[in-house]
Amino acid sequence: MNTQNQGTPDNAIFSLFSGDNAEILANPFGLLAMMRSVSAVMPLPFPIMGPDHTAWMVTRMQEAVQVLKDQAHFTVDASSIGMEGLFGRDSAEADDAATFFTNKTMLTVDEPDHRRLRLLVSRAFTPKYIESLRPRVQEIANELLDSVQEQGQMDLVADYAFPLPINVISEMLGVPRADRDQIRVWSEALAHGLGVGKRDPGVQAHMRAFGEYVAHLVAEKRQHPAEDLISQLIAIEEGGDRLSETELLSMITLLIFAGHETTSNLIATGSLMLLDHPDQLEQLKADPGLVSSAIEELLRFNGPATIAGPRFAIEDIELGGQQIKKGDVLFAILASANRDESQFTESEELDIARTLNRHIAFGQGIHTCLGAPLARLEGDIAFSTLLRRLPNLRLNIPRENIVWTFSLNSRSVSSLPIAF
Repeated sequence: MNTQNQGTPDNAIFSLFSGDNAEILANPFGLLAMMRSVSAVMPLPFPIMGPDHTAWMVTRMQEAVQVLKDQAHFTVDASSIGMEGLFGRDSAEADDAATFFTNKTMLTVDEPDHRRLRLLVSRAFTPKYIESLRPRVQEIANELLDSVQEQGQMDLVADYAFPLPINVISEMLGVPRADRDQIRVWSEALAHGLGVGKRDPGVQAHMRAFGEYVAHLVAEKRQHPAEDLISQLIAIEEGGDRLSETELLSMITLLIFAGHETTSNLIATGSLMLLDHPDQLEQLKADPGLVSSAIEELLRFNGPATIAGPRFAIEDIELGGQQIKKGDVLFAILASANRDESQFTESEELDIARTLNRHIAFGQGIHTCLGAPLARLEGDIAFSTLLRRLPNLRLNIPRENIVWTFSLNSRSVSSLPIAF
């Protein structure tokens, strides 16, 4: 199918991944709706794919769920089809830094390795443990707002949406407070320097520095274990198995990075969506009991992840009327599937009281985000505290001046000045 003949220019489609079109980056949903109307599965104009493989975008919910859940036909393991270099790294780079970008983690392996890794880590992410964090998360949220309340204004990203989850995950892991600003620098560099089709040689220095830092941190915890997650991961065993050194370092790097990025985007983008829909904001302020359903709707409507991690076809299969060949790459467009008109009533409308809301913002299947319960807890506290303490919050710059960025697979606002 020639997408140009269907009214969706190739460069516009590719801009969903490259983030180089400011207009589409600010509002991709018109393009996504057009794509859904064309096909559930569309070829992606990917010049780096070469003649032997095709990249596909999966735009509708049913097919997206199938790609994310069907391990018999789709895998997350790029090495299974020799496509490691697709993501801006080669196997020769794997020794440069012990980071989840270069080593196997829960994100990049299927069963049985995935089950083993997830079981080892999930013992530290039990519902009881996550709920036990509530008082401390509330305390952090209050401290952050205490520091800005007298000013009458703040950058919601820099002063609230970023520091809340980075402080939570850092305390969980045992990362010193003094190191957290540096971790943000590394995280942003990695997120913007890596991704589908990106090869930024400058990012390798950040990868090495981040990897060396994690290795040093683990060595410190081995010498001086404490009541934190890193110490638990070092000691933890499940069925006689334990994390190898490489897996341990990769897992900790993943937890540091993913443990704040998603929640930060949820808080910042969600706040902007509420400001964009004043009727919904007023409804939430009038009925704080809606916060849980509001979070689910914000995740659906404009969630923190635009695109799921790639899947690779294990064998030939028909999907959404398209013939997928072994070795083809598929991207489930979460932001599109979550507005699928066949799945949601008035899918393009924000409705914080929506009851039927089977979104896939956190993925689906075995690779559903491990940290989703923590993100929901932090979102619950972040929004409840923000609206309770700053009920008159409003944008402090013209709406058209909001700058969006794209990193790895996520759209986010780089800054969100508000007044209250």
